Amino acid sequence: MLTIILLLFLNSCQTKENQKTEDWKPTPMKWVKPANFPDPVYNLSKNPLTEEGVALGRKLFYDPVLSKTNNISCASCHVQQAAFSHQGQSFSLGIHGQFSKRNSPSIQNMAWNPVFFWDGGVHDLDFVPFNPVQNPLEMGESVKNVIDKIKNVPGNNSNNYPKMFKAAFGTNEINSIRMMKALSQFMVTMVSADSPYDQYVTGKYNALSSEQKEGLIIFKNKCASCHSGELFTDFSFKNNGLAPLKANDTGRFDVTRLEKDKYKFKVPSLRNIGFTAPYMHDGRFKMLEEVLEHYAENVIKSETLDPILIQENGKTGISLSKEEKKKVIAFLKSLDDQKFLQNPTLAAPKVSAF
Repeated sequence: MLTIILLLFLNSCQTKENQKTEDWKPTPMKWVKPANFPDPVYNLSKNPLTEEGVALGRKLFYDPVLSKTNNISCASCHVQQAAFSHQGQSFSLGIHGQFSKRNSPSIQNMAWNPVFFWDGGVHDLDFVPFNPVQNPLEMGESVKNVIDKIKNVPGNNSNNYPKMFKAAFGTNEINSIRMMKALSQFMVTMVSADSPYDQYVTGKYNALSSEQKEGLIIFKNKCASCHSGELFTDFSFKNNGLAPLKANDTGRFDVTRLEKDKYKFKVPSLRNIGFTAPYMHDGRFKMLEEVLEHYAENVIKSETLDPILIQENGKTGISLSKEEKKKVIAFLKSLDDQKFLQNPTLAAPKVSAF
Protein backbone atom coordinates (compact mmCIF):
# COMPACT_ATOMS: atom_id res chain seq x y z
CA MET A 1 0.00 0.00 0.00
CA LEU A 2 2.84 2.40 0.88
CA THR A 3 4.46 1.76 -2.50
CA ILE A 4 1.18 2.51 -4.32
CA ILE A 5 0.79 5.81 -2.45
CA LEU A 6 4.37 6.70 -3.31
CA LEU A 7 3.87 5.94 -6.99
CA LEU A 8 0.79 8.17 -7.09
CA PHE A 9 2.78 10.93 -5.43
CA LEU A 10 5.66 10.57 -7.85
CA ASN A 11 3.35 10.64 -10.85
CA SER A 12 1.97 13.95 -9.67
CA CYS A 13 5.38 15.42 -9.01
CA GLN A 14 6.33 18.04 -11.59
CA THR A 15 10.09 17.88 -12.14
CA LYS A 16 12.50 19.88 -14.27
CA GLU A 17 14.98 17.13 -14.96
CA ASN A 18 15.84 18.46 -18.42
CA GLN A 19 16.52 22.01 -17.30
CA LYS A 20 20.07 21.58 -16.07
CA THR A 21 22.53 24.43 -15.75
CA GLU A 22 24.89 24.48 -18.72
CA ASP A 23 28.01 24.36 -16.53
CA TRP A 24 26.81 21.33 -14.52
CA LYS A 25 29.57 18.72 -14.54
CA PRO A 26 29.17 16.07 -11.84
CA THR A 27 32.17 13.89 -11.03
CA PRO A 28 31.69 10.29 -12.18
CA MET A 29 32.41 7.72 -9.49
CA LYS A 30 34.14 4.53 -10.57
CA TRP A 31 32.22 1.46 -9.45
CA VAL A 32 33.96 -1.89 -9.87
CA LYS A 33 32.14 -5.21 -9.79
CA PRO A 34 33.99 -7.67 -7.53
CA ALA A 35 35.74 -10.33 -9.60
CA ASN A 36 33.80 -13.23 -8.08
CA PHE A 37 30.38 -11.52 -8.19
CA PRO A 38 27.71 -11.81 -10.90
CA ASP A 39 26.51 -8.77 -12.82
CA PRO A 40 24.39 -6.41 -10.71
CA VAL A 41 20.62 -6.26 -11.04
CA TYR A 42 20.38 -2.52 -10.45
CA ASN A 43 20.55 -0.55 -13.69
CA LEU A 44 23.44 1.82 -13.11
CA SER A 45 22.98 3.41 -16.54
CA LYS A 46 19.69 4.93 -15.38
CA ASN A 47 21.24 6.37 -12.24
CA PRO A 48 25.00 6.74 -12.83
CA LEU A 49 27.06 7.08 -9.69
CA THR A 50 28.68 10.46 -9.14
CA GLU A 51 30.65 11.73 -6.19
CA GLU A 52 28.04 14.45 -5.70
CA GLY A 53 25.09 12.05 -5.86
CA VAL A 54 26.67 9.60 -3.44
CA ALA A 55 27.56 12.42 -1.03
CA LEU A 56 23.95 13.60 -1.09
CA GLY A 57 22.66 10.08 -0.51
CA ARG A 58 25.07 9.61 2.37
CA LYS A 59 23.87 12.83 4.03
CA LEU A 60 20.25 11.78 3.61
CA PHE A 61 20.93 8.28 4.97
CA TYR A 62 22.30 9.70 8.21
CA ASP A 63 19.83 12.57 8.58
CA PRO A 64 17.05 12.07 11.20
CA VAL A 65 14.96 14.72 9.43
CA LEU A 66 13.54 11.83 7.39
CA SER A 67 11.50 10.78 10.44
CA LYS A 68 8.41 12.50 11.80
CA THR A 69 10.07 13.34 15.13
CA ASN A 70 13.41 14.24 13.54
CA ASN A 71 15.26 11.80 15.78
CA ILE A 72 15.53 8.59 13.74
CA SER A 73 17.60 8.24 10.59
CA CYS A 74 18.08 5.28 8.25
CA ALA A 75 21.36 4.71 10.08
CA SER A 76 19.59 4.43 13.44
CA CYS A 77 18.46 0.92 12.53
CA HIS A 78 21.18 0.17 9.96
CA VAL A 79 24.49 0.59 11.76
CA GLN A 80 27.71 0.28 9.77
CA GLN A 81 29.58 -1.68 12.45
CA ALA A 82 26.80 -4.27 12.25
CA ALA A 83 26.91 -4.50 8.45
CA PHE A 84 24.13 -1.91 8.40
CA SER A 85 21.81 -4.09 10.47
CA HIS A 86 20.62 -3.39 14.02
CA GLN A 87 22.85 -5.73 15.97
CA GLY A 88 21.41 -6.88 19.27
CA GLN A 89 17.88 -5.74 18.47
CA SER A 90 15.23 -8.30 17.53
CA PHE A 91 12.94 -5.42 16.55
CA SER A 92 14.05 -1.82 16.18
CA LEU A 93 12.29 1.01 17.98
CA GLY A 94 10.14 3.43 16.01
CA ILE A 95 9.59 7.16 16.49
CA HIS A 96 7.40 6.79 19.58
CA GLY A 97 9.25 3.87 21.14
CA GLN A 98 7.07 1.22 19.54
CA PHE A 99 8.67 -1.88 18.06
CA SER A 100 8.83 -2.48 14.34
CA LYS A 101 7.27 -5.64 12.92
CA ARG A 102 10.46 -7.44 11.86
CA ASN A 103 14.19 -7.55 12.42
CA SER A 104 16.10 -4.89 10.48
CA PRO A 105 17.89 -6.63 7.59
CA SER A 106 21.46 -5.84 6.71
CA ILE A 107 22.08 -3.30 3.93
CA GLN A 108 24.92 -4.61 1.78
CA ASN A 109 25.43 -5.53 -1.87
CA MET A 110 22.08 -3.96 -2.66
CA ALA A 111 22.87 -3.62 -6.36
CA TRP A 112 22.45 -7.40 -6.70
CA ASN A 113 19.06 -7.64 -4.97
CA PRO A 114 16.02 -8.23 -7.22
CA VAL A 115 13.62 -7.95 -4.25
CA PHE A 116 13.74 -6.20 -0.90
CA PHE A 117 12.44 -6.67 2.65
CA TRP A 118 11.58 -9.94 4.35
CA ASP A 119 8.33 -10.24 2.40
CA GLY A 120 9.67 -8.99 -0.95
CA GLY A 121 7.20 -6.13 -1.05
CA VAL A 122 9.51 -3.88 -3.09
CA HIS A 123 11.21 -4.75 -6.38
CA ASP A 124 13.22 -1.58 -7.04
CA LEU A 125 16.04 -0.23 -4.89
CA ASP A 126 14.87 3.32 -5.59
CA PHE A 127 11.67 2.68 -3.64
CA VAL A 128 13.23 0.95 -0.65
CA PRO A 129 13.82 3.97 1.65
CA PHE A 130 10.26 5.19 1.53
CA ASN A 131 8.78 2.10 3.12
CA PRO A 132 10.44 2.72 6.49
CA VAL A 133 10.00 6.47 6.07
CA GLN A 134 6.23 6.08 5.68
CA ASN A 135 5.78 3.13 8.03
CA PRO A 136 3.99 4.36 11.18
CA LEU A 137 5.88 1.80 13.28
CA GLU A 138 9.23 3.07 12.07
CA MET A 139 9.87 6.63 10.87
CA GLY A 140 6.21 7.61 10.56
CA GLU A 141 6.64 10.44 8.07
CA SER A 142 5.22 11.27 4.63
CA VAL A 143 7.35 11.79 1.54
CA LYS A 144 5.87 15.25 1.03
CA ASN A 145 6.78 16.33 4.55
CA VAL A 146 10.30 14.99 4.19
CA ILE A 147 10.78 17.03 1.01
CA ASP A 148 9.39 20.14 2.70
CA LYS A 149 11.68 19.65 5.69
CA ILE A 150 14.93 19.08 3.83
CA LYS A 151 14.28 22.19 1.77
CA ASN A 152 14.61 24.11 5.04
CA VAL A 153 17.48 22.27 6.73
CA PRO A 154 20.18 24.87 7.50
CA GLY A 155 23.78 24.36 6.45
CA ASN A 156 26.84 26.19 5.22
CA ASN A 157 27.82 26.50 1.57
CA SER A 158 29.14 22.94 1.33
CA ASN A 159 26.51 21.32 3.53
CA ASN A 160 23.32 22.87 2.21
CA TYR A 161 20.68 20.62 0.66
CA PRO A 162 19.75 22.90 -2.28
CA LYS A 163 23.43 23.24 -3.18
CA MET A 164 24.00 19.49 -2.82
CA PHE A 165 20.98 18.69 -5.01
CA LYS A 166 22.25 21.15 -7.60
CA ALA A 167 25.72 19.57 -7.54
CA ALA A 168 24.22 16.10 -7.92
CA PHE A 169 21.45 16.80 -10.44
CA GLY A 170 22.12 20.11 -12.16
CA THR A 171 19.53 22.34 -10.46
CA ASN A 172 18.73 23.00 -6.82
CA GLU A 173 15.23 21.52 -7.15
CA ILE A 174 14.51 19.08 -4.34
CA ASN A 175 12.01 16.35 -5.14
CA SER A 176 11.34 12.73 -4.25
CA ILE A 177 12.75 11.30 -7.48
CA ARG A 178 16.12 12.92 -6.88
CA MET A 179 16.02 11.96 -3.24
CA MET A 180 15.45 8.30 -4.19
CA LYS A 181 18.23 8.34 -6.75
CA ALA A 182 20.72 9.85 -4.31
CA LEU A 183 19.91 7.31 -1.59
CA SER A 184 20.21 4.50 -4.14
CA GLN A 185 23.58 5.80 -5.29
CA PHE A 186 24.89 5.70 -1.74
CA MET A 187 23.47 2.25 -1.04
CA VAL A 188 24.96 0.90 -4.27
CA THR A 189 28.40 1.78 -2.86
CA MET A 190 27.78 -0.52 0.12
CA VAL A 191 29.68 -3.41 -1.40
CA SER A 192 31.03 -6.12 0.87
CA ALA A 193 33.43 -8.35 -1.06
CA ASP A 194 36.70 -8.55 0.84
CA SER A 195 36.08 -11.20 3.47
CA PRO A 196 38.55 -14.06 4.03
CA TYR A 197 36.21 -16.17 1.90
CA ASP A 198 36.50 -13.68 -1.00
CA GLN A 199 40.26 -13.65 -0.66
CA TYR A 200 40.24 -17.46 -0.74
CA VAL A 201 38.12 -17.82 -3.88
CA THR A 202 40.18 -15.19 -5.71
CA GLY A 203 43.43 -17.04 -5.13
CA LYS A 204 44.67 -16.50 -1.58
CA TYR A 205 44.35 -20.11 -0.48
CA ASN A 206 45.65 -19.58 3.04
CA ALA A 207 42.91 -17.04 3.77
CA LEU A 208 40.80 -19.84 5.25
CA SER A 209 41.83 -22.22 8.01
CA SER A 210 41.59 -25.96 7.44
CA GLU A 211 38.49 -26.01 9.66
CA GLN A 212 36.87 -23.27 7.59
CA LYS A 213 37.64 -25.11 4.36
CA GLU A 214 36.00 -28.24 5.77
CA GLY A 215 33.06 -26.11 6.86
CA LEU A 216 32.77 -24.71 3.33
CA ILE A 217 32.42 -28.23 1.93
CA ILE A 218 29.72 -29.09 4.47
CA PHE A 219 27.98 -25.78 3.79
CA LYS A 220 27.91 -26.40 0.05
CA ASN A 221 26.46 -29.87 0.58
CA LYS A 222 23.83 -28.96 3.16
CA CYS A 223 23.09 -25.22 3.09
CA ALA A 224 23.84 -23.84 -0.37
CA SER A 225 20.54 -24.88 -1.93
CA CYS A 226 19.09 -21.65 -0.53
CA HIS A 227 22.18 -19.68 0.46
CA SER A 228 23.73 -20.01 -2.96
CA GLY A 229 26.27 -18.15 -5.05
CA GLU A 230 28.62 -15.39 -4.01
CA LEU A 231 25.79 -13.41 -2.43
CA PHE A 232 24.89 -16.45 -0.27
CA THR A 233 21.21 -16.20 -1.09
CA ASP A 234 19.02 -17.19 -4.02
CA PHE A 235 16.63 -14.33 -3.11
CA SER A 236 13.72 -16.78 -2.92
CA PHE A 237 11.07 -17.01 -0.21
CA LYS A 238 11.03 -20.02 2.06
CA ASN A 239 9.16 -21.36 5.05
CA ASN A 240 12.09 -22.65 7.07
CA GLY A 241 10.05 -24.29 9.79
CA LEU A 242 9.97 -21.64 12.49
CA ALA A 243 7.10 -21.90 14.93
CA PRO A 244 4.94 -18.75 14.57
CA LEU A 245 5.21 -16.34 17.46
CA LYS A 246 2.29 -14.58 19.14
CA ALA A 247 2.16 -11.90 16.41
CA ASN A 248 1.68 -14.67 13.80
CA ASP A 249 3.65 -12.93 11.05
CA THR A 250 2.66 -14.68 7.80
CA GLY A 251 5.51 -13.18 5.75
CA ARG A 252 5.25 -13.26 1.95
CA PHE A 253 1.50 -13.92 2.27
CA ASP A 254 1.10 -10.30 3.38
CA VAL A 255 2.15 -9.24 -0.13
CA THR A 256 0.72 -11.93 -2.41
CA ARG A 257 -2.32 -13.10 -0.37
CA LEU A 258 -1.60 -16.58 -1.71
CA GLU A 259 -2.03 -19.46 0.74
CA LYS A 260 1.11 -21.13 -0.63
CA ASP A 261 3.15 -18.14 0.58
CA LYS A 262 2.14 -18.29 4.23
CA TYR A 263 5.12 -18.14 6.62
CA LYS A 264 7.59 -17.70 3.79
CA PHE A 265 10.33 -15.11 4.18
CA LYS A 266 13.16 -13.95 1.97
CA VAL A 267 16.34 -16.00 2.20
CA PRO A 268 18.86 -13.53 3.65
CA SER A 269 22.47 -13.19 2.61
CA LEU A 270 24.92 -14.70 5.08
CA ARG A 271 27.65 -12.17 4.44
CA ASN A 272 28.89 -10.49 7.63
CA ILE A 273 26.68 -12.86 9.59
CA GLY A 274 29.02 -12.63 12.56
CA PHE A 275 27.87 -9.02 13.05
CA THR A 276 24.16 -9.17 12.23
CA ALA A 277 22.72 -11.05 15.21
CA PRO A 278 20.00 -11.67 16.21
CA TYR A 279 18.89 -13.93 13.38
CA MET A 280 15.70 -14.73 11.44
CA HIS A 281 12.96 -12.31 10.40
CA ASP A 282 11.93 -11.87 14.03
CA GLY A 283 15.38 -11.95 15.57
CA ARG A 284 14.53 -14.94 17.77
CA PHE A 285 18.02 -16.47 17.73
CA LYS A 286 20.91 -14.64 19.35
CA MET A 287 23.68 -17.05 18.33
CA LEU A 288 24.62 -19.00 15.23
CA GLU A 289 24.62 -22.15 17.33
CA GLU A 290 20.89 -21.63 17.89
CA VAL A 291 20.32 -21.22 14.17
CA LEU A 292 22.00 -24.51 13.31
CA GLU A 293 20.25 -26.23 16.20
CA HIS A 294 16.94 -25.12 14.71
CA TYR A 295 17.76 -26.59 11.32
CA ALA A 296 19.12 -29.80 12.81
CA GLU A 297 16.47 -30.50 15.46
CA ASN A 298 13.59 -28.05 15.62
CA VAL A 299 12.10 -27.52 12.14
CA ILE A 300 8.31 -27.46 12.42
CA LYS A 301 6.37 -29.27 9.72
CA SER A 302 3.55 -27.32 8.06
CA GLU A 303 1.74 -27.13 4.74
CA THR A 304 4.12 -24.56 3.31
CA LEU A 305 7.38 -25.90 4.78
CA ASP A 306 10.05 -25.91 2.10
CA PRO A 307 10.40 -29.47 0.71
CA ILE A 308 14.17 -29.30 1.00
CA LEU A 309 13.73 -29.45 4.77
CA ILE A 310 11.91 -32.78 4.60
CA GLN A 311 14.28 -35.74 4.55
CA GLU A 312 13.65 -39.05 2.78
CA ASN A 313 12.69 -40.70 6.06
CA GLY A 314 10.08 -38.01 6.67
CA LYS A 315 12.06 -36.27 9.39
CA THR A 316 12.28 -32.50 9.11
CA GLY A 317 15.43 -30.45 9.11
CA ILE A 318 19.02 -30.85 7.99
CA SER A 319 21.20 -33.64 9.33
CA LEU A 320 24.14 -31.97 11.10
CA SER A 321 26.44 -33.54 13.66
CA LYS A 322 27.96 -31.53 16.50
CA GLU A 323 31.31 -31.46 14.69
CA GLU A 324 29.69 -30.40 11.41
CA LYS A 325 27.90 -27.51 13.13
CA LYS A 326 31.20 -26.34 14.59
CA LYS A 327 32.90 -26.39 11.18
CA VAL A 328 29.99 -24.65 9.42
CA ILE A 329 30.06 -21.84 12.00
CA ALA A 330 33.82 -21.50 11.52
CA PHE A 331 33.21 -21.13 7.79
CA LEU A 332 30.39 -18.62 8.25
CA LYS A 333 32.74 -16.37 10.19
CA SER A 334 34.98 -16.26 7.12
CA LEU A 335 32.21 -14.23 5.44
CA ASP A 336 32.84 -11.29 7.77
CA ASP A 337 34.37 -8.31 5.97
CA GLN A 338 36.16 -5.99 8.40
CA LYS A 339 37.02 -3.43 5.72
CA PHE A 340 33.34 -3.03 4.89
CA LEU A 341 32.45 -2.50 8.54
CA GLN A 342 35.14 0.17 8.88
CA ASN A 343 35.00 1.82 5.46
CA PRO A 344 35.16 5.57 6.19
CA THR A 345 33.33 6.44 2.96
CA LEU A 346 30.25 4.67 4.33
CA ALA A 347 30.37 6.31 7.77
CA ALA A 348 28.35 9.32 8.84
CA PRO A 349 29.60 12.48 7.09
CA LYS A 350 31.39 15.00 9.26
CA VAL A 351 29.19 17.96 10.14
CA SER A 352 30.72 21.30 9.24
CA ALA A 353 30.18 24.37 11.38
CA PHE A 354 27.75 26.92 9.97
